Amino acid sequence: MYNGVINIYKEKGYTSADVVARLRGILHQKKIGHTGTLDPEAEGVLPVCLGYATKLVEHLTDKHKEYICTIRLGVTTDTEDMTGEILTRSEVCCSGDEFKQAVYSFLGPQDQVPPMYSALKQNGKRLYELAREGKVVERPARKIEVFNVKVLEVNLPTAVFRIECSKGTYIRSLCRDIGEKLGCGAAMEKLTRSMSGDFTLDDAIKLDEVESLAKAGDLDSHIVLVEHFFNDCPAVFVQPEKMKLLRNGNPLPFSPLGMFKDGQLFRVYDDTEKFCAIYKQDSTANVLKAETIFELPLSSE
Repeated sequence: MYNGVINIYKEKGYTSADVVARLRGILHQKKIGHTGTLDPEAEGVLPVCLGYATKLVEHLTDKHKEYICTIRLGVTTDTEDMTGEILTRSEVCCSGDEFKQAVYSFLGPQDQVPPMYSALKQNGKRLYELAREGKVVERPARKIEVFNVKVLEVNLPTAVFRIECSKGTYIRSLCRDIGEKLGCGAAMEKLTRSMSGDFTLDDAIKLDEVESLAKAGDLDSHIVLVEHFFNDCPAVFVQPEKMKLLRNGNPLPFSPLGMFKDGQLFRVYDDTEKFCAIYKQDSTANVLKAETIFELPLSSE
């Protein structure tokens, strides 16, 4: 079984769930989870957790994302992208500079109303299910943040921009809001996720490549090990006489606690230097307590 994170290039036409399903077939293992939904028509970086690395899903989903988006002005749709039903058409009267000013005005923290065609739940039902029933319901705005944005190309009525943003940001809805600001409406025409946390397009691989690499036995070099994501945490190597504590997930005595702040995370390795878990300092008890157990060592008895 594979354990770690693989950077998948999600192609158009696949849902994120489709990617997971196909990987389960290719790798012959069930424990697989993706780290942030991409719309079927969007493409690009989709980190996928394998084996015990699925415990990292929430950690990786929280990471910043970067997208390259093509926006079309002068049109609105029910899905907020060009796959949906066109609701309005308007003349585009803004200049390229006015467009840029509108885009840059969305820098920083803000409230964003998510699209009706989304997987968010309201009263136990997915918003897209309500939308398919012809219902439009009020959606509470969510806190998001745009950290960086750069307009790459303007050829009105279309334009291309790159944006780095927090998790939970809907680029479709940002296009909608840009169109409203300019008074002509807008919809997302194309979207590529170019970065998710540490993962970029440069090392993303398509599912067909995964299948070929797996058959050739060469996939390991494309899988990022779990401990990589905790490289900034100090390492602790458990001595043989303390291994029983580690095998049971018990607190570990740790003498140099005063060197670190309370709550410091540590990478914990067994007596063979195999990564096992993340432990957290508890200075009140002078121990390290298990935070996330990835794989405990087997007893040598």
